[in-house]
Amino acid sequence: MSRKLEIMDTTLRDGEQTRGVSFTASEKLAIAKLLINEVRVDRIEVASARVSSGELAAVQKITEWAATVNKLDKVEVLTFVDGRQSITWMEAAGARVMNLLTKGSVNHLKHQLKKTPEQHIQDIQEVLDYAQESGITVNVYLEDWSNGMRQSPEYVYVMLDYLTSSSVKKILLPDTLGILTPSECHEYLSEILNKYPNSHFDFHAHNDYDLGTANVFEAVRAGVHGLHLTVNGMGERAGNAPLASSIAVLKDFAKDVILDINEESLYSVSKLVENISGLRIPANKPIVGSNVFTQTAGVHADGDKKNNLYFSDLMPERFGRTREYALGKTSGKANIENNLIELGISLSEEDLRKVTRHIIELGDKKEIVTKEDLPYIISDVLNQDSIEENVKVIKYVLTHASDLQPSATIKVQIGEEIIERSAQGDGQYDAFMNALKKIYDQNNLSLPTLLDYSVRIPPGGKTDALCETFITWGFGPKGLKTRGLDSDQTVSAIKATERMLNIISSTT
Repeated sequence: MSRKLEIMDTTLRDGEQTRGVSFTASEKLAIAKLLINEVRVDRIEVASARVSSGELAAVQKITEWAATVNKLDKVEVLTFVDGRQSITWMEAAGARVMNLLTKGSVNHLKHQLKKTPEQHIQDIQEVLDYAQESGITVNVYLEDWSNGMRQSPEYVYVMLDYLTSSSVKKILLPDTLGILTPSECHEYLSEILNKYPNSHFDFHAHNDYDLGTANVFEAVRAGVHGLHLTVNGMGERAGNAPLASSIAVLKDFAKDVILDINEESLYSVSKLVENISGLRIPANKPIVGSNVFTQTAGVHADGDKKNNLYFSDLMPERFGRTREYALGKTSGKANIENNLIELGISLSEEDLRKVTRHIIELGDKKEIVTKEDLPYIISDVLNQDSIEENVKVIKYVLTHASDLQPSATIKVQIGEEIIERSAQGDGQYDAFMNALKKIYDQNNLSLPTLLDYSVRIPPGGKTDALCETFITWGFGPKGLKTRGLDSDQTVSAIKATERMLNIISSTT
């Protein structure tokens, strides 16, 4: 029998407790809309009551919007056992569902509240009565529940006996410090669900031992009714169980549950939260990391061509993404061919080998080669083969320091002769050209005049992108244009210059 599993996203409450993260009211509203409308989570926990005036304004924005689309019951707020104070705040915020924070372990009860279980229950009941008067729905957190089950289970069951017979709608069981093992998670939740079959229980996982997703899976196997997750696993300390990974695991391995989540929107909400929070997603983070649908090894790319040998159920299209084939030192022809197919480029076997060899050389230099770089590399490699190398820039040292004129020392081979010269200039490339001019003057050779100099990088390129430099020279009736390619602009200009030297040497 299939059963509906509720997903509550708590990015805007627990996720905002990530160190250095604070969302504005407008940012919270944008994230809330995306979570409910696009990702289609069942509920969102958006704030803690009584924190600040800014938090109040943020919740008011969200509740005003939610009310207009008839989704106010999906918006929840963390509140406290404080008489009427949190309820008054809730009313001002326009929220109608509160998640009341109570104590789930004797350790917290005795040392933080310094109260008996009976006193704590009396205080909780007072809040429940006030909430009922105000028409507010109450769910209850048992904070530190996991330690409670380990160290004081009799207290936990006293609390559960009370809560399951009260007006509380849902009971929320948090692994507050992320201490549970998957087997413990399954054992404790199975006990509780068997003992209280008519009550709704949520599980709230933290990730301190990197077991958040595993514990979520075991909680669902035990029969839990709801889960609390955060985008990108944001949250205190090591964070919470991540939304994207948890959903992927449940979709593929928990076949008895029904999830309303739209997997295609998981990546877009992940990137939005990344940009707003400033908290970067690790490249290898499952589902949403930049590398997770990229094949790097050539043997893997070749296997994908041969009956999809390296495919799994985690297909990138599920999450609104595409498979990529990285280009670098471990690239094989299959990686490059897959990228060429996407670009609509076809090469002969010989040219493909040359391009592959050049990409591997770039990879050895730690260069990151992208699909967008490929046309530039192909053009560079194929154009290079058409020129006979009579002149070679063997070595060069370029210096640039504050308040000192740039200088260059270069060693150039012309035919069999090797010459070294140094010069200064207005910039590093100008210093290089001045040193080159000394070498050519010594050999009674002339250099063409530089007429134009332009630089471009592939679309979407970043600071480490390959740089293509075009230089137009005053040579012959029509002039001469040469190009160089490198991740360093000055080096790419030197390569363009070396190409010019070989062209003019072959025509004189």
